[in-house]
Amino acid sequence: MRAILQRVTRARVDVGNQTVAEIGCGLLILIGAGMDDNAEKAETLAKKIANLRIFSDAAGKMNLSLLDTGGAALVVSQFTLFADTRKGNRPSFTGAMPPDTASPLVDQFANFLRAERIPVQQGIFGAHMVIELVNDGPVTITLES
Repeated sequence: MRAILQRVTRARVDVGNQTVAEIGCGLLILIGAGMDDNAEKAETLAKKIANLRIFSDAAGKMNLSLLDTGGAALVVSQFTLFADTRKGNRPSFTGAMPPDTASPLVDQFANFLRAERIPVQQGIFGAHMVIELVNDGPVTITLES
């Protein structure tokens, strides 16, 4: 799985003219599932994210995790993280897991975060989403399991 983490002071997802998910301080997690991904990789990634020390402590050092801060996660599925642009100008997405298997895996990933005691909101899989965020730092991290 591939994830882009953005530390945020707030983030939300709108579908159509309706807000479907919203968080305050925490992480916006753009998550993509690849052909070889499975529940074990999803769980490993969720544990890594929950404990990743990318939030500032009282001295301004990145020493605190999402668990330490009590922050939330906004999980948004994004198959385009598996774009292959090595040939031509049109990305290929053949490395992305098909939607019928990716959707439940993304849900499992979100549930693994919840099992780590992280409050989680989710976008709507397969929907055209508009994402609004305030990046804090900015801090943006790429992870792969």
